[in-house]
Amino acid sequence: MSTVHHDVAQLPPSRVEEVSDGVFAYIQPDGTWWINNTGFVVGERGVISVDSCSTVRRTRAYLDAIAAVTPQPVRTLINTHHHGDHTFGNQLFGGATIVGHEATRAGVLAFGGPEATAGFWTDVEWGDIVPEPPFLTYTDSVTVWSDELRADVRHVGVAAHTTNDSIVWLPERKVLFSGDLLFNGGTPFLLQGSVAGAIQVLEEVVKPLGATTIVPGHGPVAGPEVVDEVLGYLRFVRATARAARDAGLTPLEAARETDLGAYAGLLDSERIVGNLHRAYAELEDGPLGRPIDVGAALKDMVTFNGGRPLTCLA
Repeated sequence: MSTVHHDVAQLPPSRVEEVSDGVFAYIQPDGTWWINNTGFVVGERGVISVDSCSTVRRTRAYLDAIAAVTPQPVRTLINTHHHGDHTFGNQLFGGATIVGHEATRAGVLAFGGPEATAGFWTDVEWGDIVPEPPFLTYTDSVTVWSDELRADVRHVGVAAHTTNDSIVWLPERKVLFSGDLLFNGGTPFLLQGSVAGAIQVLEEVVKPLGATTIVPGHGPVAGPEVVDEVLGYLRFVRATARAARDAGLTPLEAARETDLGAYAGLLDSERIVGNLHRAYAELEDGPLGRPIDVGAALKDMVTFNGGRPLTCLA
């Protein structure tokens, strides 16, 4: 089984969706590797952006989309986590205050730029990326205001998609920007986070919010049903890892023998390999989200993909 291939020229254009009054999702099809969603809240004195994009071209297009809605400048940029598809474009936000968890700042600085992706994904025209980490950080949460509209930015408390995930929650509107805690139509990815932790976060942090509108990190805007869909996949990964390790299989061998069943149609299905690497680690004692050999897992994903770099159309 290999990654889903598309013709980049045939990808639908990115689109702006107003999900509540003055609250917008910016959806980038098709949501596969390095093609993320962002969003923004428009106030009388400025704009709050949730995340940037992976390339200079895509981030400029996002800023153009904001400018088509409002002449107000982006005054605040919130990063939901450190991954480059959500942070590489930070540098293009001019004088905006970049807000993120303290570990998100550390993660951006440690990851560096697109050179870290070399050999694992097909070539991308990144543009001249200079990593720009958050410079206003928090440990648990911070509240950002758009006029009188409250946006609660909360670290989720445990490793999940990464070790530094935050959500942006608009309680008055029941709108949630989930970052990559949730994928809609794509395979969740936990290599730098925790399968068990992600299950805990979705059950104990996300579901109790009662969000009616969710802007996932990748894929179309969704309702609360997407939470249970992702939980189902995560439980499937955990059960598969237990059975495969008991059978003496490596994560790569397990992935090759696994029938994805209901999850076979999710985009970027080779992520099962990386997810199994993480799930195997969690079958041993140790803290959730502890470092594992990410390079080895990515190499296994490329092997699973027939030796070809993973397809990225960003």
